[in-house]
Amino acid sequence: MKRVILLVALLFAFQAFSQEDYYGEEEESNLEWYTDLEEAKAESMRTKKTILMYFTGSDWCAPCKLLKKDFFSSEEFEKKSTNFVLVKVDMPRRLDIITPEQKEKNKILIEKYNKEGSFPNIVALNENLNVLGELSGYTFLRETDRHFEFVNAFINSK
Repeated sequence: MKRVILLVALLFAFQAFSQEDYYGEEEESNLEWYTDLEEAKAESMRTKKTILMYFTGSDWCAPCKLLKKDFFSSEEFEKKSTNFVLVKVDMPRRLDIITPEQKEKNKILIEKYNKEGSFPNIVALNENLNVLGELSGYTFLRETDRHFEFVNAFINSK
């Protein structure tokens, strides 16, 4: 019985290590993310920029981690991000990532703007917080074409 328990523990340890290696460490970016939609709305009204709201599960959602690395941390998105007011709505499972107050605010945003609860999900809003468009999901093929098409549509429509 002890051998079975040891074997199961080793399998879980290897699984955790392989996922950490595959998804990589957190990469810092130069992007300015708002976590309060009212502040983002004020900035959007002041600058006349579209709000780009990103719903993520930063510590548990594998596609979210890949999208962050492949899309949001790319030089191309960093350049395009100057056309937007960025809002991150994170729903982590770990309790030390966001405050309980922020988690409650994020739940309200999910109920209103991400009703299906998909992660990752990107929603574009105007300065009056009306939804302009939505793009959900990211595949393990790691193709960011449709994500760039999505943001480009709001850059080119101005």
